[in-house]
Amino acid sequence: MSVHRRSQLLARALVLTTAAATALGVAAGGRAQAAPGSPDPADRHDVKSQVEQLYDEAEQASERFNAAQEAQRRLQGEATVVQGEIAVAQDQLNDLRGDLATVAGAEYRGGGMSQTAQLMLSPDPEDYLARARTQGQAAARQQETLHELVTRQRRLDQRRSEAADKLAELDRTRRSLADSKLQIQQRLARAQKLLNGLDAAERARLTVQDARDAEQRATRGTDRLDLGTAPPASERGAAALAAAVRMIGSPYVYGATGPHAFDCSGLMYYSWRQAGVTLPRTSQAQAYAGQRISLSEARPGDLVIFYRDMHHVGMYAGGGVIVHAPRPGAKVRYESVTAMPVSGVVRL
Repeated sequence: MSVHRRSQLLARALVLTTAAATALGVAAGGRAQAAPGSPDPADRHDVKSQVEQLYDEAEQASERFNAAQEAQRRLQGEATVVQGEIAVAQDQLNDLRGDLATVAGAEYRGGGMSQTAQLMLSPDPEDYLARARTQGQAAARQQETLHELVTRQRRLDQRRSEAADKLAELDRTRRSLADSKLQIQQRLARAQKLLNGLDAAERARLTVQDARDAEQRATRGTDRLDLGTAPPASERGAAALAAAVRMIGSPYVYGATGPHAFDCSGLMYYSWRQAGVTLPRTSQAQAYAGQRISLSEARPGDLVIFYRDMHHVGMYAGGGVIVHAPRPGAKVRYESVTAMPVSGVVRL
């Protein structure tokens, strides 16, 4: 079966699948036809627009949440390493102090007698001179040890300061994480409240209409999906695209990276992992993960970043079409690359 034929069947299957789904999504374009007893089309359109806006804001908060999670993991790891280094350095410092204390005690017990007097009273002057040379060498080592003690103490103080800074940053990151999570929950709750104002049949109708509109945009209103003839940018790009296409029909879930659910950047992260490449977690970071090219140069497997703040990402499939995870209630699907404002294209 050809790639185009498989793509067409997948797009058709998506419409059939979403027709039976419990609706949380909204139409991205056009209006559902009114049924007897259903809300006025203008009211439905207003609900659709508001819910779309709330989902868009929730996705922005979700990408901030993903970034904060990544920062938290990194900072926790760094803080653990630094704290371990501090413990080792403190033990070494204690050993040096112990060595110096031992030498100082021996000198005290020697009574402070001058070397000339000790030589005159020694029963074996040659043995004394040999010991004196050894003591001189020991004194030099003592000075070196003292210098090392001071140097290590300074380094230890610096590492403690670094650890304190990392822990403070980790605390700020955790607060940012909690704030982003709250924003997501608030916007999803408001969207759900708006959707609850519609009956179940109307919500299902909006979901089906949303999938149908996306299919129409991807197929340019025809009955087939044309992904063009441009080859993938690389073998890994082809593998990543194949992985993303296999996920068509999977649900959108904030913060998910597969294998059964995804958010927009999570789908890119998962798909490229299948190709042996580990991407950054967020769409903003993925925007700088490779070489920037123009949309006219896009090839299958390239990342397409959307919106000025780069809070959404999809994968170019060819023919002006992307594969992406759109928003809650909508499943991974094909979409026209022109459905959203393009911020940039990235080739890995």
